[in-house]
Amino acid sequence: MFTRRGFLKSALGTGAGLALTARAPHRAAAQTPASPLQRNKDAVRRFKESQGTKEEAAVMREVMAPGYQRGRAGMQNLAGNARDQGFPGPGPGLRDAFPDRVDVIEDMIAEGDRVGMLFRVTGTHRGNFYGVPPTGKRIDIYEIGIFRVADGKITEGWFMADEVGLLKQLGARLPPRKDGQLIAPPVTDAGEDGDVVLQRLMAKPPVSQEDRNKVIIARSKSSAPVTGDRAPNYRQRRLGLQHMRDYGQAHGTAEFTPTRAFPGRNDRITGLLAEGDKVWMQFNLRGTHAASFYGLPPTGKRVEMPEVGIMRVVDGKWTESWYFGDELGMLLQLGAVHMLQG
Repeated sequence: MFTRRGFLKSALGTGAGLALTARAPHRAAAQTPASPLQRNKDAVRRFKESQGTKEEAAVMREVMAPGYQRGRAGMQNLAGNARDQGFPGPGPGLRDAFPDRVDVIEDMIAEGDRVGMLFRVTGTHRGNFYGVPPTGKRIDIYEIGIFRVADGKITEGWFMADEVGLLKQLGARLPPRKDGQLIAPPVTDAGEDGDVVLQRLMAKPPVSQEDRNKVIIARSKSSAPVTGDRAPNYRQRRLGLQHMRDYGQAHGTAEFTPTRAFPGRNDRITGLLAEGDKVWMQFNLRGTHAASFYGLPPTGKRVEMPEVGIMRVVDGKWTESWYFGDELGMLLQLGAVHMLQG
């Protein structure tokens, strides 16, 4: 198992220099004009660092576009299942539930008008959190944000937090709804087939390292055979369904992976970002539950789980991967949140 610090130094690279907290002061601008990509990163960094500070309102007016749209909330599934249940709200930025919340930026990437940010949400559970009474326990979970920036203003945001990890750290179950239902995310079939993305990328000769790296990563979601792309010392440091894999190992069902459980699996790519030796791929894991899934008997249900992969390609060889998926959303789609209790 990798440590967070080890992953930051290895899989993300030491050049990022982003061990920053959300309360850290904004760094002074360099004397030379910043590149458009750096300006976009700076806007997103200011957005994150100002949250929970007295400067938040002023910074938000500075960096947020008037028509800003949030396509997905970090705690999307917990919020959806708590809706209309009369639970006390967790407050702006969840700070009624986690009043000492501090977010730590671990990595950023930018390409074109988009910026990706990986950060950790830390804090102490002091208030009601979507129906989970305060436990006094500390949390430290991952969250990813994908932003679109135009003219220095953030126009769109998409977030995904480790909701399963949070519930496990709190020792809590998903609070039951009064109607006994589970609110599962829909299957949208959004995104593009990997073959389509790969063909588009290969339609013109690659002119940069980033172009070549994108081809290598997109090929992994296509029907094209993957030959020679991965380095001999390739390492996958985290699975998209890491908590479910841990569950399988604890229950002797680790061999019943998503690849076996969803034999017709056909993922769709929803975004690719490349900068230097890093590639971020946003995609939807899609399939029909036709075989055991870490011990869960087949349900015949279709699932779609958003996932983000953070990869590194060095000298044309894919060396490292780190994946992060919406595990709670998948369990809700399968009607299998009881597996969290294990």
